[in-house]
Amino acid sequence: MDANRNRVREISIARTIERLRKNNIEAAYLPSGQDVVPMLRSILDEGCTIALGGSATLAETGVLKLVRSDLYHLIDRYEPNLDPHELHQRLIDAFSADVFLTSVNAITEHGELYCVDGTSNRVSAMLFGPKRVIVIAGWQKIVPTLRDAIDRVKHIAAPANAMRLEKDTPCVKTGHCIAPYCDDHHLMAIPTGACDNGICSNMVVMGRQAKKGRLSVLIVGEQLGY
Repeated sequence: MDANRNRVREISIARTIERLRKNNIEAAYLPSGQDVVPMLRSILDEGCTIALGGSATLAETGVLKLVRSDLYHLIDRYEPNLDPHELHQRLIDAFSADVFLTSVNAITEHGELYCVDGTSNRVSAMLFGPKRVIVIAGWQKIVPTLRDAIDRVKHIAAPANAMRLEKDTPCVKTGHCIAPYCDDHHLMAIPTGACDNGICSNMVVMGRQAKKGRLSVLIVGEQLGY
C-alpha cells in the first residue's frame, strides 16, 4: 500500500480505537491476521467455554482451528450433521459461554459497532449472555458514520453473505441490496415485502457499553471477512 494511504488508514484506526475505548469497549490493533491466534492464546483461559457467531473472519484467521483444540471447551455450531434441534440448542447454550467470538459488519469512527443478522443469534449473544465478547474485524470494516455502515452492508456484507449461504435473494443477482441506498424513509431496512428470502432481519447498533471490558474489539490490519 502507498505510504500516504497507509498513513491515512493508520489515523482512522487510531481514531476508531480511541472512541471505542471511550465507549467502554476494549480495543486493540493487530498488524496481521497471523497475529490473531497468538493474541487469543494470551487472553483466553485454558478450559474456558467458547461459543461462536457466524463469521468468515474466524475461519480466515485460524481461530476456528484454535478453539477446536483441546485447550478449550467449544460449543461448536459448525459440527457436521447437526440436526435443526441440536443446532438450535447450541445457539441457546452460547448464552452461557465464558467467551463469545465473532466479527461485525461495520465499525464507525464514532466508536459504534453495526450488525445486521437474519436469525440474530449472533447479535443476541453480543448484547447479553456470554461473560465476554471478542470481536475480530479487518480494518476495511471501519467507516466514518452509521449511515456509511448501513451502505457498507447493503453493498458488500449482505450480498457476500447471501452468496456464501446460497440464498436466493435479489442482492445475489445484482451485487447490492434491492434498496441500495440509505435514505430517511428506509434508513436501516428495506421496503416491506421487497425481499421475502432476505438475511437482513434485525439491525443492531452497539454504542457505549454499561459494563466496561465485557466487549473487546481486535482490529486487524488486513482485509478480512465481509
